[in-house]
Amino acid sequence: METRRLGTTDLHVSRLCLGTMTWGVQNNQADGFAQMDYAVEAGINFFDTAEMYAVPPSKESYGTTETIIGNWFRARPGAREKIVLASKVCGGTNRPGGFTHVRSGVNNLDRLNIEQAISDSLTRLHTDYLDLYQLHWPDRSTNYFGSLGYKHQPEYDGTPIAETIAVLDDLVKAGKIRHYGLSNETPWGAMSFLHSATHLGLPRPVSIQNPFNLLNRSFEIGLAEVALRENLSLLAYSPLAFGVLSGKYADGARPAGARISLFTRFTRYTNAQAASAAAAYVTLAREHGLSPAQMALAFVTQQPFVASNIIGATTLEQLRENIGSAKVQLSADVLAGIEAIHTMQPNPAP
Repeated sequence: METRRLGTTDLHVSRLCLGTMTWGVQNNQADGFAQMDYAVEAGINFFDTAEMYAVPPSKESYGTTETIIGNWFRARPGAREKIVLASKVCGGTNRPGGFTHVRSGVNNLDRLNIEQAISDSLTRLHTDYLDLYQLHWPDRSTNYFGSLGYKHQPEYDGTPIAETIAVLDDLVKAGKIRHYGLSNETPWGAMSFLHSATHLGLPRPVSIQNPFNLLNRSFEIGLAEVALRENLSLLAYSPLAFGVLSGKYADGARPAGARISLFTRFTRYTNAQAASAAAAYVTLAREHGLSPAQMALAFVTQQPFVASNIIGATTLEQLRENIGSAKVQLSADVLAGIEAIHTMQPNPAP
């Protein structure tokens, strides 16, 4: 499988990344082992996880995904050295509704929290280091996770960015992480990290993990330019919009065992506008003899600002189809059709 350079680092990651957030809720350890085995055989060298996983997040599921990956490393001698491993520390939860089951319940991106988080993650993952350590969401009140319309709430500002970077620099020097990245960030946040790191002479972030799919191309507005000009590689998550772009939820269908069927809290991609646009993309794919899922994934993977496209699956059949998207080349007619739909219904599920 083709690899791409991650930011300005010496890491080359497979163009598809294995997402793991279902392991521990929708999938058990045996499922996770089977997916990792298959992914590596198919040429994937990049795994993405987080201390918060599995999803939906809860006290019971916290840390289970990292534990499953760590057990796989122990059961597969030599596997760790072949994998570019990324995890995440919980973002600031100093606002109402935070994750009270994670450490103190006030998880700012400060020294106390980050150092405890990395120590616990490394223990669960049975490794001495992470190739990429990501800040799961900003330590301030801003618009992410589908929130639109920025509302200025400086009273919920958390740890200063410069302080967070200093802690991450210490982790690099200690050999616990090789690089760090952002996630669910805004253009202001990304540029603030880049500027502060440069000003302080400290390591700059090398990646940003944000949503990007046919129903949500908001990354192209502001952040794509940042990514390309600053070598801040996008690790695209939710490329299938929680499976909506596969067509399996068409006409209100709710297949047994599917994520949106099981967890009604996930409504980001199920509004009427998103359903209408998804139906148009599914029709376009089928008109051209393409799998709707593979067309949607191929569109994300081919973007110049994307270093790796994070695919997830709950079955090996889904994983095979998703990995197969790496071989799909979208024709000019397909791309024109995608742009026509996007023009008619842009970003229905940001």
